[in-house]
Amino acid sequence: MFLKSAAIALTALLATSLIAKAETIPVLVPITGFLSLEGTSQRNGAVMAIERFGKPFDFETEVTDTGTSPEGAVTALRRALEDRPHAAIASMLGTQMLAMLPIAGRAGVPLLTVSGTAKITEIGIPWVFRFFPGDSVVKVAQARYAVEELGAKRPALLYQTTAYGQSGAEHLRKIMEELDAPLVFEEAIDISVKDMLPALTRLQEAKPDLILLHLHSGSTALVIRQARDQNISLPILAGSAMHQPTTAALLEPKQLAGVCAESASSPISEPIGPVEDFTAEYRARFGTEPDAFALAQYDGALMLIAARNSGARTAKEIRDWFANNSYDGLAMTYKSDSKGNMAHDAVVVCYDGKSAVPAIKRRYENITGVK
Repeated sequence: MFLKSAAIALTALLATSLIAKAETIPVLVPITGFLSLEGTSQRNGAVMAIERFGKPFDFETEVTDTGTSPEGAVTALRRALEDRPHAAIASMLGTQMLAMLPIAGRAGVPLLTVSGTAKITEIGIPWVFRFFPGDSVVKVAQARYAVEELGAKRPALLYQTTAYGQSGAEHLRKIMEELDAPLVFEEAIDISVKDMLPALTRLQEAKPDLILLHLHSGSTALVIRQARDQNISLPILAGSAMHQPTTAALLEPKQLAGVCAESASSPISEPIGPVEDFTAEYRARFGTEPDAFALAQYDGALMLIAARNSGARTAKEIRDWFANNSYDGLAMTYKSDSKGNMAHDAVVVCYDGKSAVPAIKRRYENITGVK
């Protein structure tokens, strides 16, 4: 009887140990609100990577919707930190990242993100790793394509009033000046604005030869639709939000004629190879098409798994491994520039007016020259 009881107790203890062994990776992203399309892609990429490749390390994910307020992100992070995670997937929204970073820094927990806001890696908190090219990368690609491929001399810019929008506008303003094609018009648009005609009317009065956009998904689609409905046929070179299949789905293919966009990648534009396999698996798993945000966060989560596989166990060891190693992901090779900027490549995609699937027109590799 004693032996039987001892065996039962030992079995229970082993089971408890196995349960305790599982490590939860918090996924703190905006899946409601104005960034829901982008945030859902970020979540999907992280979840897919960890579910597929994290099992040998007993990785699990716990997704928390941060909404779009800094307070929502801070609350989500503080709750996640109660379980003492060794790393977390963190919001792509710049204002949320700027609020979360000091907390993560004090706790000593690496945050993996696909936020494009430049400032998050410039404030001196060495616990953030960005797997989507920041504005210092993609805005260079956008500006160079505007001038070198589209021949722009009088570009106009519409950008969002958010931290993301202001960051991109600042970089575009400077780079276009350096390329001898200064902006002839610029206007910031609040995320709540639905009627883009007043801004488009003022833009036309400046007689631009190209429209640059640096807007979130919904605003990007509204500007393009209303511009085309008003027979504004100027070429449009948009930010990364436009490459998303969910953004293109908001428009008719004919409205996309003359529209291009910068991005880190475009999975649906890759017809063969490992990215095609990723796209097929993503489509089967989530019933939708992947975008660059999903692929970048997928690669970021896989680099976390690679760090663990290389022996990094604690939060500090993971941070140090990220800071000192490169990783060959599906979209590109990731390597820190000493500030946590891991992604240094970009692409420009264009639509032909007949399909919602863009073609990759130009690739820009290692724009920052990181070694």
